[in-house]
Amino acid sequence: MELLEQHFDTAFSAPEGIQKLRELILTLAMQGKLVPQNPNDLPASELLKEIDAEKKRLVKAGKIKTPKHLPESIFGEVPYVLPQGWQWVRLGSIGNIFNGNSINASEKESKYAGAEGLPYIATKDVGYGFDPLDYENGICIPLNEAKFRVAHQGAVLICAEGGSAGKKCGLTDRDICFGNKLFANELYGHIPSRFILYTYLSPVFRASFAAAMTGIIGGVSIAKFVEILLPLPPLEEQHRIVARIDQLMACCDALEKLRADQKAKRLAVHAAALSQLLDTTGGGSANDAWAFITQYFGDLYAVKENIAELRKAILQLAVMGKLVPQYSNDAPASELLKEIETEKKRLVKEGKIKILKPLPEIKPEEIPYALPLGWAWARLQDVLDVRDGTHDSPRDAIGPNTYPLITSKNFVNGGVDFANARQISAEDHFEIIKRSRVERLDILFSMIGGNIGNQIIVEEDREFSIKNVALFKYYNKSFTQPYFIKRFMEHLAIDLQQKAAGGAQPFVSLGFLRNLVIGLPPQLEQQRITSKIDQLMGLCDTLEQRIAAATCKKTELLNAVMAEV
Repeated sequence: MELLEQHFDTAFSAPEGIQKLRELILTLAMQGKLVPQNPNDLPASELLKEIDAEKKRLVKAGKIKTPKHLPESIFGEVPYVLPQGWQWVRLGSIGNIFNGNSINASEKESKYAGAEGLPYIATKDVGYGFDPLDYENGICIPLNEAKFRVAHQGAVLICAEGGSAGKKCGLTDRDICFGNKLFANELYGHIPSRFILYTYLSPVFRASFAAAMTGIIGGVSIAKFVEILLPLPPLEEQHRIVARIDQLMACCDALEKLRADQKAKRLAVHAAALSQLLDTTGGGSANDAWAFITQYFGDLYAVKENIAELRKAILQLAVMGKLVPQYSNDAPASELLKEIETEKKRLVKEGKIKILKPLPEIKPEEIPYALPLGWAWARLQDVLDVRDGTHDSPRDAIGPNTYPLITSKNFVNGGVDFANARQISAEDHFEIIKRSRVERLDILFSMIGGNIGNQIIVEEDREFSIKNVALFKYYNKSFTQPYFIKRFMEHLAIDLQQKAAGGAQPFVSLGFLRNLVIGLPPQLEQQRITSKIDQLMGLCDTLEQRIAAATCKKTELLNAVMAEV
């Protein structure tokens, strides 16, 4: 217990600290170190004699079958020495253990759904120890169905097969029928059910259960389960242990709530500060918000969620013209748009781009906020040459004269994964690039699916085709700074992904992208914005690295504490 108190702060602050604290409590309990021993308690050996006598009475009365003989020798199986008065026992020696009955899906629905009788508990209705069983699942077994085994009130259930084997367990507070993947343990000798439940949840028991598992699905047979060893204290001490664990687990629950409340408050305060910072109505003070964030920087950015929100805010400030100061001697964006329009006409005349139908004028309701002096609103197609790749499915090809076909699945870590791309024939490739030839510094943008909005900037000179992705090209790279456009697209992606979450297959059309309204800064300011974003994103990277390092250190310290037990 001194160890618990000494490293309380570590357990509280480490990511899995409270879960580790629960495990430590159970480990100490199973080692006899959680509550003091009382020499006046009847030893476990006497309890076992009473249990043997009880089993003989139950067999004679026909209430249980004669228990199978369990191995007596425990030599080489005992993981540690127990206190005086305790004893290692086989699980099957202290309780009547049996599994339930299976019901096929059609029979369950047609015969037992809505019936009257005993609740039928399947694996899905069992929690992970502290949760009550779900008795209100709508499935009941009539009392006259004699083929169903009944687990009585106070039985301890545990899942014995599948992904939840050894993890899901719980107590019955009423008589039930139950599934064949569950084992029920009806205890002898007035052993408290809650003590066995805590035993099932303890690391020492779970290690023994895992060692007994076999098969591809993973499970433990009853024959193996009843042979698992567990430490048995005197009966009076079992009750003291249960009371102490209940008390400490309630403390852990309170700690988890406190930590969750602290995190929620930190997130809410940060969200409020960012909201004021991004306020477009003029109702809040951006300077006050920045001052608040600066004053409480260390506390606000101790959680990764706030850093993720900070990244979004940086991009939002950038596209609103609030990230860097404006200079009056910068050539305004209106002049830049005229130069782009002149360049477009030249490219059309040379046959390098096609004439597109005029875009509609920007309506007042499309303007989300006021732009700084020198900026201008424009359609994306007025600023960039917006195209897309093929929507056909060219056949795979092999051999030297082939080319990669890139989709959004090949966007990996900010670059193109050519190694895992499909290859297509030269004939198909040259047909596709007639409309969408990709060049260095072009931007590829995912238009469909769960990764909608993911984008990469092409950093190498290499021939490849694209499919189902948008392609943003430049009328002239000296007019629109590629890395500023990339940052604008990252901001756009956040909005698209939030709108697409939870819906049907998300999709943005080429027309939608071409008609997007963009706030265009002067050319020189684009460069200043890009530099500032890079600087601030680098700070975010550093903050995340510090959190990861601190988390790792706390986890290592906590594991070292656990190793001392």
